[in-house]
Amino acid sequence: MSPNVTAAPDSTAVPAEAVAPLTRGITVLRRLTEADGRASLSGLERASGLARSTVDRITATLARMGYVRLDGRDAVLAPRLMELGNAYLAALRLPKLLHAQADALADELDESVSLAVGDRDGIRFIHQATRRRAMSLSFRIGDLLPAERTAPGPLFATEWDAAEWQRWRERRAADPEDRGFPAVPARSRPLEDDDRGERSSGRRRGGTLGDDFEERTAAARKQGWALDDQLIEPGLVALAVPVRDPDGRIACVVSVVSHTSRHTAAGLRDALLPRLRTSVDAMERELREAPPAEPAAPADPSGLAAWTGASKQELGREFVESLARGLTVITSFGEGRSALTLTEVARATGLARATARRALITLEHLGYVTAQSGVFRLTPRVLGLGFPALSRTTLPDVAAPHLAALSRRVHESASLAVLAGDEIRYTARFTTSRVMSVNITVGTRLPAYATSLGRVMLADLPEPHLPDPSDLVAPTPRTVTDPEELRAVLDRVRRDGYALVDGELEEGLRSIAVPVRERGGRVVAAVNVALHSSRRTPEECVEEVLPELLATASRIEADLHIAGRFREVPGA
Repeated sequence: MSPNVTAAPDSTAVPAEAVAPLTRGITVLRRLTEADGRASLSGLERASGLARSTVDRITATLARMGYVRLDGRDAVLAPRLMELGNAYLAALRLPKLLHAQADALADELDESVSLAVGDRDGIRFIHQATRRRAMSLSFRIGDLLPAERTAPGPLFATEWDAAEWQRWRERRAADPEDRGFPAVPARSRPLEDDDRGERSSGRRRGGTLGDDFEERTAAARKQGWALDDQLIEPGLVALAVPVRDPDGRIACVVSVVSHTSRHTAAGLRDALLPRLRTSVDAMERELREAPPAEPAAPADPSGLAAWTGASKQELGREFVESLARGLTVITSFGEGRSALTLTEVARATGLARATARRALITLEHLGYVTAQSGVFRLTPRVLGLGFPALSRTTLPDVAAPHLAALSRRVHESASLAVLAGDEIRYTARFTTSRVMSVNITVGTRLPAYATSLGRVMLADLPEPHLPDPSDLVAPTPRTVTDPEELRAVLDRVRRDGYALVDGELEEGLRSIAVPVRERGGRVVAAVNVALHSSRRTPEECVEEVLPELLATASRIEADLHIAGRFREVPGA
């Protein structure tokens, strides 16, 4: 494992070989991330300080790459952008190796558990196992927090050198209210006792949050653990213990987060420290015993030049080729490819060495890669490119723009649904404007056996659960209710890969559906097109609508597989 406290050049001078369009494109992505994933083009112009024409060209290029979606006058981050953060997390390997133990610890303790790495003088979360409560943790994977206001921060600071401490002091002076950390409430100004007559650790009389950071770091060095006693916000407490790699350096920090309604900071330490240390011992054993990562082959580089060339030819000056190539350099890293030479980056991307070199110089200047002895590594800062805003993406969020595009192509309503016991539940929908249309809303539940959506999902189950024969009502005379006949129908759906239901739910209603599969191949949802039987025959549904449905499901799956690589994407 490599150290996770990252370094970036102290000098602010821009290298002569830096790629200006790449720098500007990353600026736009950062501003979109800070706007929680959606901003108007004029808002991006103001926030970035770039000319409107430059913002237009950058967002057009990012849209071509699938990293943003242009929705009227707004730019919206798209799930595919998460492949940048995924490249860092895959190269790091820690989420893959340790997430199961972190999740198990959260289940056992019934508290939220986080894994974090150091990012210069802050920390970034790489995994969250959050308890669902009225008052629950709202931090996201990729969120950046100031080190002095967290439990993991003092532990990472035990490994800082003099230059890193000086950088921390300079940042504190330049940003006295933590405005550069939008994930946390602004730091309070100098204060006396708060309204309850209490002072949490880190709040000195007449001081501000985090003033005692150096003392807390010294204590963490001695104790091997650290506390956050309401440093982020009142009521939030956390206990943290470092996970060390086989070389003895801190690979990441695991923290248990709770609320003062459940534990005081001292009570959290007394109750949970022994169990947390046991879990950390198991994590460290996992790091020692894990076999070396098998290098995962990057995407075929031969298509990059052809794709960028075709995009340039189609969009002309609106396509910023150097931006697309520079971001592609980030995706050349991954599991088994955590440390790459220039030659390896060029080979993985298909870029000329000179092009790859300039991109790496730019990314190093911006703090997204480090270089040592000719070897490059990604830094946690890569997670700041959209990952926090996208890390709470749900399956309906992923599907919505694809359903809208499908509906516009076939001129019919399109829906996404999940299986809920014997029923389907609609979770996303896009309707056409017609005098006569299918009147279904998000949240509607219908019997799975009588719908195309339900049959597609039932057909994926090893033993499809059907209601008791007495509960198999027939909404229309055409509804299949015989259990044996239904099983034969499901066998046909499984073989054909789609379901067509004609007048079985309602007379005159015809629908066709296909499955949506997660990364492992399991069906997690289905998409359909529903229409009045007068508009298309069953044969026309198969010939005209089914190919569009399959293409839409494929696009949803592509986004879902990226969004779900290091987290579970909620179905609703």
